[in-house]
Amino acid sequence: MAKQKLVMIGNGMAGIRTIEEILERANDLYDITVIGKEPYPNYNRIMLSNILQNKMTVEETIMNPYEWYEEHDIKLITNDPVVDVDRANQNVTTANGIEVAYDKLIFATGSKAFVIPVPGSTLPSVIGWRTIDDTEQMMNIAKTKKKAIVIGGGLLGLECARGLLDQGMEVTVLHLAEWLMEMQLDRKAGNMLKADLEKQGMKFEMQANTTEILGEDDVEGVKLADGREIPTDLVVMAVGIRPYTEVAKESGLDVNRGIVVNDVMQTSDSNVYAVGECAEHNGKVYGLVAPLYEQGKVLADHLTNKETNGYKGSTTFTSLKVSGCDLYSAGQIVENAEIKGIEIFNSVDNNYKKNLFKRR
Repeated sequence: MAKQKLVMIGNGMAGIRTIEEILERANDLYDITVIGKEPYPNYNRIMLSNILQNKMTVEETIMNPYEWYEEHDIKLITNDPVVDVDRANQNVTTANGIEVAYDKLIFATGSKAFVIPVPGSTLPSVIGWRTIDDTEQMMNIAKTKKKAIVIGGGLLGLECARGLLDQGMEVTVLHLAEWLMEMQLDRKAGNMLKADLEKQGMKFEMQANTTEILGEDDVEGVKLADGREIPTDLVVMAVGIRPYTEVAKESGLDVNRGIVVNDVMQTSDSNVYAVGECAEHNGKVYGLVAPLYEQGKVLADHLTNKETNGYKGSTTFTSLKVSGCDLYSAGQIVENAEIKGIEIFNSVDNNYKKNLFKRR
């Protein structure tokens, strides 16, 4: 029996984990082609902050080296994004004109960094941090420049700020909300975190709304809504991500914020699937690794004809990878009429815990 052709658009963590799960269940069911837009094999994007913080090298972030693809007879196309999907003829085309036929197609295109559309946002030293190349660009700038601004005081922004400090830069974090990581922390925890990071050398401007990035040929500063101007050589955008859905949308698939999927990660086309940050399940798009791996297991079961209960959504958790700060947050953080919290604060070691309980 001839193998079916399985094509994956995307060569990131969610997609390759899905391929690994498929191979564990049935390693002779598909001829597999993986097409990625970056010039690397699958690497651990979570560890980019460790590269920036001088804790790891690029090579140490590689999860699946080129040899892994060869050992599993996977055709890998890198540095060549898919630009067209012809669903009628079940064929994809890359930017370099390579055409690949499929029986089953998986979108694992991930996300892109959201860049605030303000004047100056296209200057060379404005970076939406997302890739190895972005990380290396920041490290190269740090060799000759000294001032950096990170826009966004969430998880990614704070890890980036810590890394830029480690690169020898003076770092100011601009955050729109009243306290840091407001989606994961309450006010007290957010302010405690800010105090700890200030001791490490970070500077903060809270409720700071960036309206313009200043400079002609490159970045010279940022302008805030209150009229203040802050000099800088580098601006890093860490204000969220947006799923890569353009090709899926152009192909006629149902797309909202992400590519709409059902409980087996199937799109509006029965031969096309989506997994990871590009997928939208029951109105939710997930940007953390654990849910994406859960989706990959469900999709692997489905594609190898194994019984599955389907994907039912995930409870997410957050931990901060910044030296000297132990932080963990999971589930709901906001109290209401039905949910109440109990706080435990130890002033000796500056330890704060809060548990929320739902009334029955």
